[in-house]
Amino acid sequence: MTDDVDALAGWVEPLLRKMEPAERRKLMKSISRDLRKENQERIKAQQGPDGQSWEPRKRRKLRGKRGQIRKKAMFTKLRTAKYLKIRTSPDSAGLAFTGVSARIAAIHHYGLRAKVDKNGPVYDYPARPLIGFGRGDLELIADRVLEHIQL
Repeated sequence: MTDDVDALAGWVEPLLRKMEPAERRKLMKSISRDLRKENQERIKAQQGPDGQSWEPRKRRKLRGKRGQIRKKAMFTKLRTAKYLKIRTSPDSAGLAFTGVSARIAAIHHYGLRAKVDKNGPVYDYPARPLIGFGRGDLELIADRVLEHIQL
């Protein structure tokens, strides 16, 4: 994967250097939007950037309606544009979770140990990579750069 990133950077970098900063920023914003959309789709499908499915939630019997949350897809709010922010500059583009959602996302992304509730028990969460690059993302970046150059 790193070889693919290096190869992409090798031919994209000279093209980006020839662009004006405003034009580069516009391109970076376009790429970031597309990458956010791809990552949102992966989170919705409950898959990591490499295409592997996440470990499912534990099946436990809960009393009453408290178990209802387990039937829904994970991270429905976390994958929205409100929490998954685009950060761009003429030289870089990125996606990041902000605020409290960044802490929640990090716990799940890396599979850390955290409290379930403020005064609740501690739980070892399984690693569920939320954002990252896949092979399709590198192709998407290359396509967006080529489309921008042709305009």
